[in-house]
Amino acid sequence: MNITFDDNLITGNKTIDSQHQELIDRIRQFVAACESGDSKIKAIKMLDYLDEYTNFHFQEEEELQKKVSYPELAAHHAKHEEFKKSIQELYDYLNENEGPDDQFIEQIKRNVVDWLFQHIKTFDRSVAEYIHLKDNSNRL
Repeated sequence: MNITFDDNLITGNKTIDSQHQELIDRIRQFVAACESGDSKIKAIKMLDYLDEYTNFHFQEEEELQKKVSYPELAAHHAKHEEFKKSIQELYDYLNENEGPDDQFIEQIKRNVVDWLFQHIKTFDRSVAEYIHLKDNSNRL
């Protein structure tokens, strides 16, 4: 599975973009561990590693939105909660099964990778554009 931060994911906000790079790197490491057939314990530890940074990133992103009075904060927060639910479902899957398998990896692709890339290209890019316009309102 190709999981890379590329130009399609750049929002234009340096803080958001650098955190997205870190988040995508953690997802890549998690998927690599799962695809290599690592143990259930290793998969859970890697999921913990991903979950920890996800929570940090979402909190930072929402604080940034509050700071600039972003009008779509509630909708954005709801999307973050949706993603956190997907992470919890991955924990549930690992707890109920022997470890990561093809079905688990497909769930990661659909509910983590695809979701995150789409979220960045839409919701996060809108936040970055709003901040840019607000910071440069005197140029309009």
